[in-house]
Amino acid sequence: MIEVKEIKQAAAASNYLFDPMSTFGHEQVVFCHDHETGLKAIIAIHNTVLGPALGGTRFWKYDNESEALRDVLRLSRGMSFKASISGLNLGGGKAVIIGDSKKDKSEPLFRRFGKFVNSLSGKYITAEDVGTSTKDMEYVKMETNHVTGLPESMGGGGDPSPVTAYGVYMGMKAAAKQAYGNDNLKGKKIIVQGIGHVGENLVKHLVKEGAVVSIIDLNQDTLKRVASENGVTVLTDLDFFGNDMDIYAPCALGATLNTENISRLKCQVIAGAANNQLADETVHGKMITDKGIVYAPDFLINAGGLINVYSELTGYNRERALQHTEKIYDYTLGIFKMAADENIPTYLAANRTAEKRISDIGKVKLGF
Repeated sequence: MIEVKEIKQAAAASNYLFDPMSTFGHEQVVFCHDHETGLKAIIAIHNTVLGPALGGTRFWKYDNESEALRDVLRLSRGMSFKASISGLNLGGGKAVIIGDSKKDKSEPLFRRFGKFVNSLSGKYITAEDVGTSTKDMEYVKMETNHVTGLPESMGGGGDPSPVTAYGVYMGMKAAAKQAYGNDNLKGKKIIVQGIGHVGENLVKHLVKEGAVVSIIDLNQDTLKRVASENGVTVLTDLDFFGNDMDIYAPCALGATLNTENISRLKCQVIAGAANNQLADETVHGKMITDKGIVYAPDFLINAGGLINVYSELTGYNRERALQHTEKIYDYTLGIFKMAADENIPTYLAANRTAEKRISDIGKVKLGF
C-alpha cells in the first residue's frame, strides 16, 4: 500500500525534470543507461529550429545526477545560442557522461553511447568535449554516423581546440579594443585560468603578441610544461581574483564569475573559453557591467570549435573554418555596440541576437 507521505514525495519530485526543461526552453532530454558497460549519460536537445542539435559529450565526475542534469541543460542552451550567433544552420545540444574520464572510459561504453545517439536519427550530433577525445569519437562512430570531431585520417577536423582558442583570441582582441581603444595585447597582464587544450593554445597566441601571461590550473604537470615552453608565470594560489591584471580569461569549467569573485576583480576585460561563466547571468552580467568591466560573452567568442566541427558536415576545410572563426572579432564588436546603444549588459545583447535569429528562421519555416 502506498502511503500518503510517498504520494506527497512523488508529487514534489514530479517537476524535477520538466521545470528545468521549461526554464531553459528545451525540446527533449534523453537519459541513457547500460548496466553492462556502466554507462550513465544524459543527452539534452535544446532547440532544432536552425538545424540538428550539435554539441560535444562531456565526461565528468559529477557530485550527483541533479548537478549533471543542470550542467547539460545549461550547456545545450549555450550551444543553441553559439550556433545562432555564429550564423550556423545548427541547433543546440549537449551530452554528459557521468563518471571519471581517467578510470571509466572504455570502447564498449562509447560504442553503447553511440547507439543511444543513433537512436535519435540525426536530431543530435555529438563531438568531443571536456573529458573526451577524437579517439573516443572513433568508437562512437562505429555505431552512428551522427558524430563529428573525428581524426583527420577519417575525414574529420581532428582536435578543434586550436580553432576554439583562435576564436577566443579574436574575441579578446575585440574586447581590448572596446576597453582601451585599440586591440594590441602587448604588455597586457592576462591571467588564463584553465590550461587544457584550448587554454594552452590561447597562451601561445597571447605570448606571441607580447602579453604578460600568468596561468593557473589544478594539473601541476601541465602548468610546469606550458610555463617552460612559453615562458609564462605559474600562479600557485587558487584565490587569485584580487590579483593585479588587465584581462581575466576563464578557460576551465563555468560559474567562476560569481558575486564574491566579481567584487574582487580589478581587470578591465573578461574574455575566455569556459562555457557558462556567469553563475547567474542576470545578476552577475549586470554586476560586471556596473563595475565597468568589458565582458565578451562566452558562447560568442568560444564558437570556433563548433564552427570547426560544423565544417566537417560539408567536407572539412581547416582554412575555411579559421576564416569563419576570425569573424568573431567583428561579431563581438557588434555585440558591444548593441549593448551600448540599448544600455544593456553584453550577455543580454548576445542572448537577444541569438534568440532573434532562431525566432526569425522559425517563422520562415512555419510559413507557407
